[in-house]
Parts: sequence; structure tokens; C-alpha cells
Amino acid sequence: MISRKRVLVTGGAGFLGSHLCERLLAAGHDVLCVDNYFTGRRENISGLMGRPNFELMRHDVTFPLYVEVDEIYNFACPASPIHYQFDPVQTTKTSVHGAINMLGLAKRVKARILQASTSEVYGDPTEHPQREEYWGNVNPIGPRACYDEGKRCAETLFFDYHRQHKLRIRVARIFNTYGPRMLPNDGRVVSNFIVQALKNAPITLYGDGGQTRAFCYVDDMVDGLVRLMEAPDTLTGPVNLGNPNEISVRALAERIIALTGSRSRIESKPLPVNDPMQRCPDISMAKRELGWQPTIELETGLERTIEYFRKLM
Repeated sequence: MISRKRVLVTGGAGFLGSHLCERLLAAGHDVLCVDNYFTGRRENISGLMGRPNFELMRHDVTFPLYVEVDEIYNFACPASPIHYQFDPVQTTKTSVHGAINMLGLAKRVKARILQASTSEVYGDPTEHPQREEYWGNVNPIGPRACYDEGKRCAETLFFDYHRQHKLRIRVARIFNTYGPRMLPNDGRVVSNFIVQALKNAPITLYGDGGQTRAFCYVDDMVDGLVRLMEAPDTLTGPVNLGNPNEISVRALAERIIALTGSRSRIESKPLPVNDPMQRCPDISMAKRELGWQPTIELETGLERTIEYFRKLM
């Protein structure tokens, strides 16, 4: 029998956070969802409102938070370039000040805390696929640095709090994740292509489309995150969570056109600055330590995501 816990999810009204809140409630835990609604949406957690073990709080993690909890999932931060580049200084503050405030809370209440880090800490990788031991290839002064370096600094803080204050930490490096509740205007490749395809509009391909990505469906990702939180305290991470099956961006566009029955044509535009050519996780550690690997096929996940956007539009 799973013991009932009080769990704080920052960024809980966002795409990934809202799915995590649902999963935790289904497991019988009390969930405190905290969000400032910069990219999170009340609609994402509207189905949870009114449930006795769910509480919603409007709060920005760049300010301290005083609550009593057993576990903290720190997900607060815009994750798509179009949003994190809108106010890059605030993005860095959210990653760095937010980490300090949540780590301070975890220290006060002796909570276990998980950081939602990102594959962006690897930058434009010179190693492929990316292992946790790889230190990355990040431009610290480029337009993506507010997010990349903010997340890298947050990882530093987590491990320093672990070494200095014996905090029970976990760090998950999340690779490309997709599914229902993605924002239609977030600039991510899956949502971009689906929205454009459903409108029969030109599908925007940056570069020649030969760059590769590996896409993990949201249900698989949430399962990996919960398993990491529940793992023994000796497993601090970082742990890569993502799908190791690569696909080119052009092939993804063609797959989405076929699944939507769209009349869209593919249009090429220049590649954004510092956009990585390859991004694929080595998930050996997650398989070994968590018994985790993705189970939902890309086509199945895309069909579910397309259906979500059809209803939304």
C-alpha cells in the first residue's frame, strides 16, 4: 500500500505538470499545484478543481514559498524557445531563484525534491547519443543561454545543497516530450506541425530537416519521473528520460501530414541560432535503475495529440 503524501508541483498547470498532478492524485496523494500562469493554463487542471485532495495556488517561484509538504517536483519554467526568449532575464531568474527557493523549502521541511532539468544542458552535442556523464556543448552568451545555462545552474545548486545540506535530491534530464495540453503557439516542432497541418497551412521546416529528434509521449515521461522520485535516495541522478528512437524533423513533418490527411506543403526556413543538429538520449541508466523505458509508439502518441488539437481548434 502506497503511503499518502503531500506533494508540491511547481509549474503544475503547465503541459507536463498538469499530467503529473493527475498521476499523483490517482495514486492517492494530496497535491498542491503552484503556477504563475505564464505558460500554464487553468484549463489544464480544470478537471481536478473541486477534488478534496487537490489545491491550486497562484505563485511565482522566484519568491519564497512557505508550505508543509513531503515531496517537491520543481517544474516551474517556460520550456519552449518562443516563451523562454520572451523575457530571458526572467527565465534565468525562474531557473536559478526558483531552484534556490524550492531547495530552501525542501531543507526547511525535510522534503524530497526533484528538479525537472532538460536535455538542453547538453547544448549542440558533440557526443551522440547523450550520456549523463557528458558535460555538454553550450553557448553561454547565445539567445538560448537563458534557458540552457539557467537549467545547468539549477543542477549545480541541487548538487551543492545535496553535498552541503544532505538534501534528498533527484535530477531528471527531460528530452523532447509531446502530447495533449501542449500550447498551440509554443513553437515546438510537434505542436507547430500539427497545428499547421490541421489548417492545411505550409509546414515550417527549419534548415533542410535533416536534424534529428527523439520524441517521448507525456504518459511515459510522467511514469519515469514518478519512478525517479520513488527510487532510493542514493539515486540522485542526473538521469536521462526520453525516447531513444530518433526521427528526422522532415520525416516527422511527413508523418503528421499523412496522419492528419492534410494538404499542407513543406516550406524551408533558415535554422535558428544554436539549434542542435542531434538530440537523442542514452537511457541505459533509467532502464537499469528505474526499470523504465518508453512504451507508447510515436504513431499512437501523435494520433492522440492530433485528436487533442482537433478538438481545441
